[in-house]
Amino acid sequence: MKSRIGHGIDVHQLVAGTPLILGGVSIPHSSGSKGHSDGDVLYHAIVDALLGGLALGDIGQHFPSEDKRWKGAQSQQFLEHVQYLMKGKGYVTVNVDATVILQKPKLSPYISEMRKNIARILSISVDAVSIKATTTDHLGFIGKGQGIAATAVVLIIKTDGN
Repeated sequence: MKSRIGHGIDVHQLVAGTPLILGGVSIPHSSGSKGHSDGDVLYHAIVDALLGGLALGDIGQHFPSEDKRWKGAQSQQFLEHVQYLMKGKGYVTVNVDATVILQKPKLSPYISEMRKNIARILSISVDAVSIKATTTDHLGFIGKGQGIAATAVVLIIKTDGN
């Protein structure tokens, strides 16, 4: 079987009064991720990692912020579309390893639900999805509560033998 690795990263500004959505989970907080879509940096990083593994560019090429169709869109749609592209090319996801970088709030109460959402969309077992959360110990724009970032690494394999 042919295997590929993909890596993705996404960074957004945090804005007061905006919903904070990560991995499809709405998290209570005073500010959320500013974006053309719902600003879900976790889904965006995974989408970029999968697109990278497929050598199909990046999220901006597939869902440009200039396109009004994606204004306020749920990022789940992006992940579902990439899953469709993967199937069309004969690939499946083996595992996802992601990290969210955010000073506040604590994400541990929400990680299980995020993992379930990602596993469901990618048609993989929850134990093949790892999500970690870390802070920057109050350093930089993330540490000052002005931003959020996520990184993701994925392993995909071709299952049709070509």
